[in-house]
Amino acid sequence: MASAKEMRLRRQQRGRLVADINVAPFVDVMLVLVIILMITAPLLTFGVPVDLPQAKVKEITDTTEPLIVTVDKEGHLFLQEAATEIEALVPRLVALSGANPNLRIYLRGDRALQYGRVMEVMSLVTEAGFTRVALITETPRVHAAPNR
Repeated sequence: MASAKEMRLRRQQRGRLVADINVAPFVDVMLVLVIILMITAPLLTFGVPVDLPQAKVKEITDTTEPLIVTVDKEGHLFLQEAATEIEALVPRLVALSGANPNLRIYLRGDRALQYGRVMEVMSLVTEAGFTRVALITETPRVHAAPNR
């Protein structure tokens, strides 16, 4: 049997606060956040989905950030990633470019789109004074030759 002194000492030790940091909840939360990030990251695609035509051209190596005008397959117009009306395109381009006519503007048009719609947008941009307008295409996919 334990003496009264030993019993008192045990009771005092039971009542003490533990000063250790429990990291298990922190690790659990971090693992959940990592899993959520891994699941959502591939879903966060940017830009307007457009099926670009293919052409063999030199790759763009310009390091300055261009303005991108996109016309999707329904003919809807986007400046950067924001939908815009054709009447508001030029004022928004001027505002975003700081009225710099030498800023490069890329025009992306869906492959299924009528050529006239792309040219309508391109003529609006060039009539506004922007001289560096480029059409964006995809490089053709090279298919492997069959083995004989």
